[in-house]
Amino acid sequence: MRKKVVVALGHRALGTTLPEQMVAVRNSSKSIADLVEDGYDVAITHSNAPQVGMIHTAMNEFGKTHDNYTAAPMSVCSAMSQGYIGYDLQNALREELLDRGIYRTVSTLLTQVIVDPYDDAFYTPTKVLGRYMNAEEANEERKKGNFVVEEAGKGYRRIIAAPNPIKIVEIDAVNALLDAGQVVIACGGGGIPVLQQDHHLRGASAVIEKDLSAGKLAEGIDADILIILTNVEKVCINMGKENEEPLGNISVAQAKEYMTEGHFGIYNMLPKFKASVEFIEKKSGRQALITSFDKLKDALKGKTGTWIS
Repeated sequence: MRKKVVVALGHRALGTTLPEQMVAVRNSSKSIADLVEDGYDVAITHSNAPQVGMIHTAMNEFGKTHDNYTAAPMSVCSAMSQGYIGYDLQNALREELLDRGIYRTVSTLLTQVIVDPYDDAFYTPTKVLGRYMNAEEANEERKKGNFVVEEAGKGYRRIIAAPNPIKIVEIDAVNALLDAGQVVIACGGGGIPVLQQDHHLRGASAVIEKDLSAGKLAEGIDADILIILTNVEKVCINMGKENEEPLGNISVAQAKEYMTEGHFGIYNMLPKFKASVEFIEKKSGRQALITSFDKLKDALKGKTGTWIS
């Protein structure tokens, strides 16, 4: 049987500006095309932090200066980011596959992810978003019920919740596309955060950690490997110290121990390890790989990367 993999692309694999993104997705597509060429069934998810911030700022500034328009909620901004990142990524990957003589459809799926309205994250938001505001603008945001944080010497910025993903709404569609032999791009930016009320889905003012949604996606398609591509070839413990140590092959028990000891930053490597551990523990035989996209081919041959099993 063909192996299924989920590939989670980080910020560096996408760039920040539109021109950067066009170049970055071409480079990233080479690594993904290698997987397809080697016989894997591939589902892709990706970061969207710079892009969704840009969209949120643009839409809200537009709404302020045009009386007949309103500000765009976060869920809408997330959907927009999924669309335009997926557009560039699927075209770059399609072109790379055709250059290699591989005829596989690449589809981007707008994906909603259900979150818990009582998640503690809604009471302690952590994700900074959008442009800098003055004190008056910040007060207006507070009146709307939004959270604002001050950065010394720069001004105020909106800060929003990052709840845990519970369920991917379109997971059946993802599986149907994979079963049809397609490469699927889904859960972009962690997915569009929604609250479920009976059969109604309502957008949430939040963002979801991309790596945690990648783990949910891998679980939902019953993947064999969760691949998280970042900016390091191997994850290190004791970073910046004399006893700094790169991690090669480690067990779930070791990964848990390192997490408990606080080796990984809350917003950096910790979500990657948390997603990996939760995915692996759901079924025997699964693995997770954390490495840089330019080292992926060597990592899959066992030559490098941080492997958790």
